[in-house]
Amino acid sequence: MRTKQAWAFAMAAVAALCTVAGPGAQDQKPVVKLPQPGVPEIATIEGAFVRAAYNNEGYVILGYKTANMSVGDEWMLLEIGTTLREGVPAYKLKRDAISLTTADGATIPLPTVSEYRDVDLRALEQRSKVSRDSINYFPPMASQACRIGFFSDVDSRAMAWDEVEVSYTRACLGRLYFRVPGGIKYGQHWLNVKFEKSLVRTPFRIFTKDEEKLVSKNYGDIRKQVKEAFKPPKKK
Repeated sequence: MRTKQAWAFAMAAVAALCTVAGPGAQDQKPVVKLPQPGVPEIATIEGAFVRAAYNNEGYVILGYKTANMSVGDEWMLLEIGTTLREGVPAYKLKRDAISLTTADGATIPLPTVSEYRDVDLRALEQRSKVSRDSINYFPPMASQACRIGFFSDVDSRAMAWDEVEVSYTRACLGRLYFRVPGGIKYGQHWLNVKFEKSLVRTPFRIFTKDEEKLVSKNYGDIRKQVKEAFKPPKKK
C-alpha cells in the first residue's frame, strides 16, 4: 500500500475520457472529463488500464487491458479485486450482484458457468497472458489472499462458486467474463458491484488508438487532475 494513512487508498485509476479541443490539440495537455457514476464514491488514477472505486462500504479494483485489446469480440475478460472498508461486517458477494454496463447503455449480467464453458475462449485467455496489469492494490487491513471463483476452466481442479465471502481483512482477486452482444465497442463502460447496502460502479473506458496514445503520453498530468478532483476535504 503506497500511502502513510490507513484510510487513504493507493488505487489504480478512474476511467476518464481525455479530450482537447481547438487547433494544435496534439500539443495541449488533455482535460479530464470524469464520468458520473450516479452513486456516492471516490476514485483516483495510477495506471492506463487499471481502475478503482470505493465508498464507505466496499472497494473494487479492476484491470481491463485485455478488454481494450478485444474490440469487436463478443466476450470481455476483466481482472477484479474487491474488499470491504475497515469495520464493515463480512458479507457474501454473489454472482448476481455483479453486472456490466456497456458503452451503449445496456446492462449485462455475468454468464452462467455452463455458458462460459460452452464457448472456446482460448484466444482470449492467451491474449490475457501477455497483457495483464497488476491490480494488487488494497487497503492495508486486506492482507489475506482470497479467490473470486465465479468461473473455472474445464481442465482446472478449482471449483466454480456462486458466492465469495468478502471482509476487510481479505484481498479477493479473480476473473470476470461477460458476453457482449454485438461485440465490445469503444467508449465508457461500468463494472457494477452491489454490496449488501450500497452499489460501487467502477468506470473504465475502452480507448481508441488515438485516446490510448494521448493517455500514455500525458499520464502524469491526467493522474494529477483526477487526484485533485477526488481530494478528500480538509478536516477543520
